[in-house]
Amino acid sequence: MTGLIFEEESYRIRGAVFEVYREMGCGFLESVYQECLEREFRKSGIPIVAQRELVIHYKGERLSQVYVPDFVCFEGILMEIKAVKKLGSEHRASS
Repeated sequence: MTGLIFEEESYRIRGAVFEVYREMGCGFLESVYQECLEREFRKSGIPIVAQRELVIHYKGERLSQVYVPDFVCFEGILMEIKAVKKLGSEHRASS
């Protein structure tokens, strides 16, 4: 047991990500990888919504700000694409 909540779904997502990397390599902007990944998700039958605006609440009140992840996969997995040489602390969400 790996402890992943969506183990099978995340396995399929990682497979699509690795396929895009295998085909495209590194060096492109995030927008290029996003378009490639959207095509790979659809080809692989992974249900996604790209750039969906998500409403944010603070203490029960709706904020005027919205969150727009790169993808919402399987109606519950939020995905952000990063095209950097190395992930830094500014790229990670704290829990």
